[in-house]
Amino acid sequence: MAFDLTRMAPAERLLWSYGITEPGHIDLDAIANDHGADVQYRLLDGCEARLLARGDQAIISVNIASNEGRQRFSLAHELAHWICDRKTGSFLCAKEDIGPQNAEAKSVEAYANGYASQLILPSYLTEQWSQKKRVNLETAAAMSKDFDSSLTAAAIKLVKGASIPACVACHSQSRLVWFQKSAPFPFDFYIVKALHHETNAFKIAFGATSGMSRPCKESADRWITGRDAYRLSVDSQSVKLPD
Repeated sequence: MAFDLTRMAPAERLLWSYGITEPGHIDLDAIANDHGADVQYRLLDGCEARLLARGDQAIISVNIASNEGRQRFSLAHELAHWICDRKTGSFLCAKEDIGPQNAEAKSVEAYANGYASQLILPSYLTEQWSQKKRVNLETAAAMSKDFDSSLTAAAIKLVKGASIPACVACHSQSRLVWFQKSAPFPFDFYIVKALHHETNAFKIAFGATSGMSRPCKESADRWITGRDAYRLSVDSQSVKLPD
């Protein structure tokens, strides 16, 4: 198994320095301890995670009331602050600060999200894992299980690395909350702002069905707008997020 170290992001190089070549080797608690940070899981009010630093030592607190995927991402997020931003003090990170969907913005929190994503789902491992696999939620769920990540983080990672036009989008009942496109996704197509009433996603969002829908082919104009979208079709799959 050969890896190109020159293409690795800082978080990937950190994992590589520990000799990590399999998803199951990624032990974030151990990495935090090795960097002088004690990890504690406790009930937190008003935030998902907290970093308290003093000198070369720190305490990372993670909200034990959150689901396991969010706990793991929250730990990776605070570990990113400790490794990259320790000179700037302590951090109190709210739910909206922490998440793989926020990794593209230009801010300290966004950088920590990007770093955290690479700690949990390093590209040098996910690229090999996803070869010849379909880009859908079933594949994302399998990635989530193998890498011990949230489904959201795995779906975003899968789409960002896709060699075909693909997109993962999160809708509430009333609006498009966020989305992530793959590089080949046409720039002149846009994700619809509200769920189409004939999609499985609409039924899931409004409680008519639950669980993960089966992959299905639909008219593209249910999901995207753009020139001649009504002539195209897309493969779609939907699921309700735990939060």
